[in-house]
Amino acid sequence: MPVPPRPLSAHLGAQFSVAAARAAGHTRGRLEARDLERPFHGMRRRRAPDEPWDAEEPLARDRAHRSRVLRDARAYAQVAPSHAFLAGRSAAVAWGLPCDSGPQLCVGVLAPHRAPRRPGIHGVKVAPHLATVRELEGLRVTSPATTWAMLAGVLDVRELVILGDAIVRIPRDERGSPQPMRRLATIDHLRAAADAPGRRGRPKLLRALERVRVGSMSPLETDFRLATTAAGLPEPDLDVEIRDERGTLLGIADARYEAYRVIVEVEGDHHRTSRAQWRRDIAKHAAYVRAGYEVVRLTGFDVRGAGGASPTAPLIVREALERHGFSP
Repeated sequence: MPVPPRPLSAHLGAQFSVAAARAAGHTRGRLEARDLERPFHGMRRRRAPDEPWDAEEPLARDRAHRSRVLRDARAYAQVAPSHAFLAGRSAAVAWGLPCDSGPQLCVGVLAPHRAPRRPGIHGVKVAPHLATVRELEGLRVTSPATTWAMLAGVLDVRELVILGDAIVRIPRDERGSPQPMRRLATIDHLRAAADAPGRRGRPKLLRALERVRVGSMSPLETDFRLATTAAGLPEPDLDVEIRDERGTLLGIADARYEAYRVIVEVEGDHHRTSRAQWRRDIAKHAAYVRAGYEVVRLTGFDVRGAGGASPTAPLIVREALERHGFSP
């Protein structure tokens, strides 16, 4: 039966440098034991199981993804220079934005410092006027607006619109009340970041900025808006409180065409897999109908298509609007 490794010194914490462990008296052999991970050269981390996530919780997968990136960032922080910061895709994930983190942790420094070079790290050097650095949960991270602008080199216009929508959206609390102080940045902040002298990708950023809107609460909702406006349909109101004639809140609609009394709900997979969400949706949509609206429910397949099929959302919404007097 294998002998368990000798316990590590408690003061080392969840992740620690090899130098700190050796100073605490641990041998090189102990630092090669299977209960430790090697996220970066010169670093060790206590091995832990992946955090579970609930498939019925719409943001659970994103939170697990963010948790992994932050864990790697905290591990690297043990050996990183004090002036380094998270940037690029890694910064976007740290802010909770819809972006794939990529295979490496993106770490930036301000010129004239030299960008870090080591396995698992993608280092970037940034002119000081092109990056604003903030603290997030104990880590140095480029600001949301800076992060968006710096990603112009790796994201296309659609992806920049999705990211921009996520940055400028106004979150709501569990009661549905808007929380403007929790917004990551405004459209003006994005514009200022794009307009910084010498900003690479500025034309692409400005094209994306023309399409960024406050109120799209998910990438699927952004894709819905982009698809329908590209098809010549009017822009809807987004993230709208729907009330009856007495002022009672019936729900918060993803999109509303008030002139035509049409509401559109863009439903991600959790609307299908969560029974509680499904029951809430039925009650809410029935209330909208009683208030005089036609409700159009769209799935990801309707918005994005699949298997070579074209998205059907523009046609579905157009037909609903035409039933209420819309003509192109």
